[in-house]
Amino acid sequence: MLAPIETGHYKVDLDPSPIEPSWIIEGNPEARSRLLSSSACHTAHTMIWSCTEGKFNWYYDHDETILILEGSIVLENDGMPPKRYGVGDVILFRSGAHAKWHVKGYVKKVAFLHLTYPFPFGIAIRAVNKLRSLIARNAPRGLLAE
Repeated sequence: MLAPIETGHYKVDLDPSPIEPSWIIEGNPEARSRLLSSSACHTAHTMIWSCTEGKFNWYYDHDETILILEGSIVLENDGMPPKRYGVGDVILFRSGAHAKWHVKGYVKKVAFLHLTYPFPFGIAIRAVNKLRSLIARNAPRGLLAE
């Protein structure tokens, strides 16, 4: 059983997490990451990720919301001119998005990743989760722990 509350810190040791070589446009960016948490159903994750200087493409197969903790980046894509983002900026990349990243020196981010489902499945999942929550809230103490 998963703990009901998990904690972590953004200043953890990170493991090598190489960028797909065919995505690299310029430089030798070295990425590192560490998984901080996962949802019980493994459709949502929280990660810390860092990268050294370089320019590369990134293709998103999950919704990903990031918060930049250190450093800065310049992002661009077909519908958006280059723009600099730094500490405190929050960016949402929807599943299917593509962006060109240009890391200036170094960047560290916390990333919240969420696997998306087609609309009808999303409604069904929310309904089941709501039902489970109501049952858990109204069940006599100790009944669900057995």
